[in-house]
Amino acid sequence: MIPDSDPHFGGNLLLKALRAKDRALLVPHLELREYRRGDVLFEAGEDVSCISFPSGPSVAALVIAMQDGRTVEAATVGHEGAIGGVVSQGALPAFSRAVVQIAGPVLRLETARLQEAKKASPALSNLFTRYSDCLLAQVLQSVACNALHPIEERCARWILGLQDRLGGSVLPVTHELLADLLGVQRSYLTRTLKTLQQQGLVQVRRGRIIVCDRTALEEKACECHGAVKRHFETVLGAVYGASGTLLSLHPAAPLEEVRRAV
Repeated sequence: MIPDSDPHFGGNLLLKALRAKDRALLVPHLELREYRRGDVLFEAGEDVSCISFPSGPSVAALVIAMQDGRTVEAATVGHEGAIGGVVSQGALPAFSRAVVQIAGPVLRLETARLQEAKKASPALSNLFTRYSDCLLAQVLQSVACNALHPIEERCARWILGLQDRLGGSVLPVTHELLADLLGVQRSYLTRTLKTLQQQGLVQVRRGRIIVCDRTALEEKACECHGAVKRHFETVLGAVYGASGTLLSLHPAAPLEEVRRAV
């Protein structure tokens, strides 16, 4: 059992936003695990029997793999949300692979336990329905972005999204991982990052990317980062905040206000 006061529990904003009586429905059934980069939460075709709540710096991605071995990211989930079985009424086959991008703690919950909690609490059910809508919006925007926008804009969008989740300027990501997620060859991505570095937007180091000019990077990125961010703020603004970064609790929205909103 994960105690309510455990920092890993508070490290996930969806769980943190729940009222005490709703958290009590989930806390006895949460399991804390540590994951390394590259660990797979579930594979495409597997029954998804657990929901994963990244905590703190942990970040995972929903990845689509093609028959020729190429992959592309469909959505990224950090401590703002959950991955796997959020909407379904039980264990159903996964359509994509879920892989850990940034190592760290993850809280796990059996899907059956969440369904029981949804039945017992309309407020809890509403929170997860709203989050599911936001996750779908991210997937839909990703489809449009991958089809219509050039690699430099897509790369800037991805870097901004990861910085939102980690909250710092140093992003522990390799060229190989970023190339796989963007669905491009590593040599192509290397040229793209070199261009961004020459423009003073980032610094590229072995195993990490450093954001140097957030404002300029936002101007460089395509519209997709802002579109998804605005939808999160509209649908779950009391959880994620409408004036700061997407994944921070709004300083003007205390927890009681968050509870009323969901």
